Amino acid sequence: MPERSIPREAAYQIINDELMLDGNPRLNLASFVTTWMEPECDKLIMGSINKNYVDMDEYPVTTELQNRCVNMIAHLFNAPIKEDETAVGVGTVGSSEAIMLAGLAFKRKWQNKRKEQGKPYDKPNIVTGANVQVCWEKFARYFEVELKEVKLSEGYYVMDPVKAVDMVDENTICVAAILGSTLTGEFEDVKQLNDLLTEKNKETGWDVPIHVDAASGGFIAPFLYPELEWDFRLPLVKSINVSGHKYGLVYAGVGWVIWRSKKDLPEELIFHINYLGTDQPTFTLNFSKGSSQIIAQYYQLIRLGFQGYKNIMENCMENAAILREGIAATGRFDILSKDAGVPLVAFSLKDSSRFSVFDISENLRRFGWIVPAYTMPADAEHVAVLRVVIREDFSRTLLERLVGDVLKILRELDACATHAVRVATATAAGQSGDGGGVVARKSILEIEREVASRWRDAVSKKKTGPC
Repeated sequence: MPERSIPREAAYQIINDELMLDGNPRLNLASFVTTWMEPECDKLIMGSINKNYVDMDEYPVTTELQNRCVNMIAHLFNAPIKEDETAVGVGTVGSSEAIMLAGLAFKRKWQNKRKEQGKPYDKPNIVTGANVQVCWEKFARYFEVELKEVKLSEGYYVMDPVKAVDMVDENTICVAAILGSTLTGEFEDVKQLNDLLTEKNKETGWDVPIHVDAASGGFIAPFLYPELEWDFRLPLVKSINVSGHKYGLVYAGVGWVIWRSKKDLPEELIFHINYLGTDQPTFTLNFSKGSSQIIAQYYQLIRLGFQGYKNIMENCMENAAILREGIAATGRFDILSKDAGVPLVAFSLKDSSRFSVFDISENLRRFGWIVPAYTMPADAEHVAVLRVVIREDFSRTLLERLVGDVLKILRELDACATHAVRVATATAAGQSGDGGGVVARKSILEIEREVASRWRDAVSKKKTGPC
C-alpha cells in the first residue's frame, strides 16, 4: 500500500490504463456469461450497487423481488406448486454455490435416513459424468463426498445413463445430470436416467434422487424444447440449479437453486430471519452480497417475458447453425457439438499433424478473439477441440468475421508449416553432402526450434547501430 494518497483522477487513470490490456468481453467466446444488458437495466444495477442483500429488514422490496424470481423460475421448471404455495428456492452468487447447497441438502437427507435405519453414514458418494464442471469436484472435496464419474468415450461426450445407474449403490446421495455440457453443449438424457433409476430403486428398496445441473440449459430448454422432459415433471428430480448470469441474461454474479418441495430441503439447514412480522428462511453459503444482480434478473424476467426469451434463444441457435456451417465449409474441422442443446459450436481439426487447435486459439487472439482450446476429460483425453459460445450479443456480422479470421489463420499456419518443412529438408540434405540420401524425419517442435535458431542467427548478424 502506498504511504501517501494520490488524486482521484490519477488513481482512475492508472487503473483504467492497465485495464485497457484486458480482453474485450464481447469477443470472449470462451464464456457463457452475459456481457451486455440494456441501458435501463444498467441504471437499476448502479442504483442498487450499495445495497447489501443480506439486510432483509432494510431492503424488504429487494427480498420480495428475489422471491418473485424464485417463483417464476420454479414454474418455468414445472415445479408441483399449488396456487396458494410459494416455491422453495434461493438466489446465489452463481451455479457453483447453488450446487453446493443442493449437494448439502442431498447429503443431509441421506445421512438422516441412514441414522434412522441404524446404518453407517460416513461414506456418501455422488454419481456424475466426467464432463461435469469443476464445481462438482469442489463440492465432493470440500464436503467429503466420493465423486464417482462415468468416463466418456470418443464420439460420446456426455454421461451414459445406463453406466451411471450401474454405479449407484446404497451410499449414493444423488445422480447429477447436466442439461448443457460445458464441453459440447449437449443435453444429457434425464428422462432415461429417471426411468432407469426408478427401476433400480424398486429392485433395491433405495430412494436415490436426481439433481439437474441446468446452469447453461435451464434458460434454454423451456423456450426451445418445451416437450423435453428433464425437469420436475420427472418424479426423481428433486432440485435444479440454473445460472442467471448465463442464458438468464444477467451480468456475472447470480444463480438459482430450486427444490421440488419443502420436504426435499432439510429444515436444519435453513436459518430463519424475522423481519416486518414475517418469517424469512435463508439458506446460503455467503452472507454479504450485492442486490444488483437479483434486481437485474427480475428486470429481465418481466421485461422479456416468455416470448422475449424464446426469441433471443432462437436467434442464438440460428447464429450457432450458421457458424457451424461456416466452420464445416472449410473442410478442415469435425463438428463435435449437436444441433440441439446450448448454442455453441465445438470442433476439432481433422488433421493435427502440422499444427493444433491450440495454435489456432493462440493466433485468434491477434484479431481480438478469445476462443478456448482444450482436451476432453477421461477417457477421451486424446481429443482436442475449439469451442465458440454464442451469446445474445454475438451478431451475424461478428460471426462472419470470425469465420474469415479462422480461414486467414489456417492459410498462415499452412504456409508456416510448409516453410518449416522445406527449411528442415534443405538443412538435412546439405548435411548429407550432395543433397541426396535419406532425409531424417524431425518432429514439428524440432523443426520450429531449428528455424527459430537460424532466424536469430541471421538477425544478430544484420544488427547495425542502435535499435
